[in-house]
This record gives sequence, structure tokens and C-alpha cells, in this order.
Amino acid sequence: MKGGVDVAEGQIRQSLSGFYDVMTDKGQLVRTRARGNFRSRKITPLVGDRVVIDAPNDHEGYILEVKPRHNSLVRPPVANVDQAIVATAVREPVFSTNLLDRQLLALEIADIEPVIYLTKTDLLTAAEQTEFDQLAADYRKIGYEVVYTPVPFSDEAIATVKQLLANKVSVIMGQTGAGKSTLLNHVAPDLELATGEISQALNRGKHTTRRVQLLSVADGLIADTPGFSSYDAFDLTEKELGQYFREFRRAAVDCRFRGCVHVNEPGCAVKAQVEDGTILQSRYDNYLLLYQALKNQKPNYKK
Repeated sequence: MKGGVDVAEGQIRQSLSGFYDVMTDKGQLVRTRARGNFRSRKITPLVGDRVVIDAPNDHEGYILEVKPRHNSLVRPPVANVDQAIVATAVREPVFSTNLLDRQLLALEIADIEPVIYLTKTDLLTAAEQTEFDQLAADYRKIGYEVVYTPVPFSDEAIATVKQLLANKVSVIMGQTGAGKSTLLNHVAPDLELATGEISQALNRGKHTTRRVQLLSVADGLIADTPGFSSYDAFDLTEKELGQYFREFRRAAVDCRFRGCVHVNEPGCAVKAQVEDGTILQSRYDNYLLLYQALKNQKPNYKK
């Protein structure tokens, strides 16, 4: 057992073809496999998991235990994510508060802190710049971090992102063409990711080798594949929806009825705040669209 790490705790940094590269708390990278009984117990280790490993030598070992997760994602398959940088184009593709609010909802449900990063801001007219200035201020008021500068990848914007990445596990998400990989290229030019290469990683052919890894970037870790490529299915009921809109949750304590869903009830504090401009009309309109969609959703009896 000379030179080995024996039983140690660490974090999975990469998964590839049934192997898991674990960075131990002592800074040693060990290639491991999952214990044989994990499959029968329906345990699948994920990149980002805290694990206990047994490594009799310093280059191979086994995962003995996966520690409880704070959260996990399906795409990319990563656990214990602290935040998501939501790359949001103001033009090309057309900016939509509906898409942005759906992305924020997906992150609120997953308990991941969103950071809104507005891209392609150099395509805006002076009047539109003022509009997006206001939009950034409005979302900050809700409680979201928003990175917005007239030049999309300015030194100031990239410095802010680097500060936000430090000591956290992050994913980058956004529509195709929103500038996810361009943003990553600016934050970590040494990675030399070709623009478009990240989306190629989403090639879901049956025989493609799926590698997921956390890259060391700006004193933090970032998943090298984009998160949330679809936003259509939310695993919640229409009655639960309001609790995932931060400003609705704050206002709801003053609603006349407990369990108010902010649609037709009298004495609704959320609707009152929409009327006086405290809550954005666009946020409320998007809430109503989502509420209706969830209400019309057929129940899932397979749960």
C-alpha cells in the first residue's frame, strides 16, 4: 500500500466510460470505478459528487460511498452545482423575457443560484441600451446577479464573472447562439474551446463516448458541457409555481388567503404589487402563461 491514499474523501472531477477521476481532499487525482453493488442499489455517481474512495495505490481505486447531494442535473449530469451563468442574447436570437423567466424557474426548482449574463449588447441602439439598463436593474431588484455592459465581453464583465466563479461549482447555460462558449473562451482563453465545440458535445448519438468533467477556471470549477438544453417539462403543480418566483414569494406573505395562487383571488398582494409597478408586468404575464400550462398538464401517475 506504499504511496497509496487508502480510504479518502474527495470530489469526482471527471467521468468517462465507467471511470471516475476523483480529486481527494489532499490534492491527489485518483482514477476509480464504482463498487459492483452500486448498480443493484441504483446509485450512479455524478461529476461533482462528494465521495469516499478506497485507493490501495495512487492511481486506481473504488468508490465506496456517494455522499448526500445538495442538487443534481440531468444535462449536464453534474451534482452539487452552486450557480449557473445564464448566457442571454439581447439580439440574434431575439430576446425573450419568457425564455429568461423559464430558465430562472428551472434553476430555482433545482436550487441553483442564477447569474444573468447579457450577450450581443453591441448590437443594440442607444435607445435599446437604455431599455436593457432598466431590465438589468429590474432583475437585480428581484434579487438576481446581472452582468450587463454595452460591450458584451468587456474587461469589467469578464472580471465580474471571474469573481463569481471563485470557489464555486458552476454551469453555463443558454440558447444555441447565445454565446455560451464565447463567454467561456473569454473567461479562460487557455482552454481554447472552439466556438460551437461545446454544442457538439451535445451530440447524443448512441455510440458517442460521453465525457463529463469539471474544469478549473478562475479559482472555481465549471462543467464543460452546457446545462438545460430544454425547458419544457417542469416537475411541479400550478399551485407550487408562485414559490419559485422570488418577488411573488416575498409579497405572498401579505395575501389575504393562504395558498393564494395570485390569479383570481381577492386581497392578493402579488397582483397589488403588479398594479403599482413593484412587480414587473412581464414577470406576472409569464407566470400566468406557465400557470396555465401547468394546469393543463396531464398528471404523471408513474411518480
